[in-house]
Amino acid sequence: MSSPSTPTRGRPARLDRDRTVDTALDLLDEVGLDALTMRRLADAMDVQAGALYRYFATKDDLLTAMAERMLADLAATDTDGDWSERLATLARAMRAALLARRDGARVYAGTHATGPHTLGFAEAVVGVLRTAGFGEEDAARSLMALAHFTIGHTLEEQAALRSPGDGGAADPERLRLAAEPERYPQLAAVLPTLTSGDFAAHFDFGLSLLLRGLRALEHS
Repeated sequence: MSSPSTPTRGRPARLDRDRTVDTALDLLDEVGLDALTMRRLADAMDVQAGALYRYFATKDDLLTAMAERMLADLAATDTDGDWSERLATLARAMRAALLARRDGARVYAGTHATGPHTLGFAEAVVGVLRTAGFGEEDAARSLMALAHFTIGHTLEEQAALRSPGDGGAADPERLRLAAEPERYPQLAAVLPTLTSGDFAAHFDFGLSLLLRGLRALEHS
């Protein structure tokens, strides 16, 4: 008798590494990271759960492969302009890639993927910096700062956009009620911006601060 992952003659294989990752990403969009289990993935692929471990020894291994796949389109990112504009384009492309998947930033954070898509992104960032004259140490730390800012911001952005059923969304009205003008006059004055849902503007502001810091380092 054939195994659950072995196709019968004339039928396509039900299980391989690429299809497993694709199905896991689709399931992530459907149910979210907390509900994504190896058993649920096996059910979606109509195989026994043990068959998945042929390709992924642990769920962390699967998440790392999913994180790598999410950056697949970054290699085609067209970067024009000076070094700061090129870095901004790469950072925005990474944010868009993580936002394209439900809980994408949570999946990516901490996985330390070393596949060609992740390494290609890192290579592009470091290449921009070194071509601009940054030293090796500064280029490496700038890469980490850019990636960490982008991932961290997108984590918070996706958390704020989660529905109450997914664990509670950030509710701007709660902050408005808590920040009483008599007690927190400074916060009350900036509440329109703090409670704004324009996450692209928030991201671009933080990114511009980071790039200004790098420009100051460039001229130091």
